[in-house]
Amino acid sequence: MSDEILTQRRGKVLLITLNRPDARNAVNMALSVGLAGALDELDADDTLSVGVLTGEGRGFSAGMDLKAFVEGGMPTVDDRGFAGITQRSADKPLIAAVEGFALAGGLEIALSCDIVVAAENAKLGIPEAGVGLFAGAGALLRLPRRVPYGIAMKMALTAAPITAVEAERYGLVDEVVEKGAAVERAMALAEQIAANAPLALKASKAVLRETQGRTEEEFWAFQAQHMSVFASSDATEGATAFAEKRSPNWTGE
Repeated sequence: MSDEILTQRRGKVLLITLNRPDARNAVNMALSVGLAGALDELDADDTLSVGVLTGEGRGFSAGMDLKAFVEGGMPTVDDRGFAGITQRSADKPLIAAVEGFALAGGLEIALSCDIVVAAENAKLGIPEAGVGLFAGAGALLRLPRRVPYGIAMKMALTAAPITAVEAERYGLVDEVVEKGAAVERAMALAEQIAANAPLALKASKAVLRETQGRTEEEFWAFQAQHMSVFASSDATEGATAFAEKRSPNWTGE
């Protein structure tokens, strides 16, 4: 793991921190490689069920390190894409905890997560048009899925950020909390999620994410790939625990 990424295990939750506070957590190649490695760790470790992604210092991330971009191009990692996350995120549930700001590629990182918790003072936006670029790491795909078309277009063309309160109203942010409380709330959500069956979590995420835009026939065909969950040991354990009025003991099998 690079110094640009910090990880901390808290039970079944992996807390991942973007760690370039002096550069507003701007994305360079080292951070991208480190984040990709953290996601690999989350997915590969059967003792982990959920990830929480946040930024060290004053904000989540200001996006791509433009100086590094001029010198070496976009910081992409294999099939994971920009920042090691935007083209292929974690298979397991991932929550973004946003303090301060999530701008440009920083917002695209947050959009690569499944749930976004933001502090009430946070600013979110895609200002790339103001520096001669466009949001090329997934925002133009994912924003219109979460907010009205006109709002996505306005954000892209004006380059102006919106507040977390506005973002929650549009559906871009899922929960707004007091300043300084984003990680605490994201961790509480993560622990609630981690109490559920690992196979069911991965299948639920995959079906929700991958069937958007598919026809109903395509949906059923895709979901069929995950129906093995119903024949798993955890499915039997869950039903048995429910009948016996006790907490289930998940094995991930």
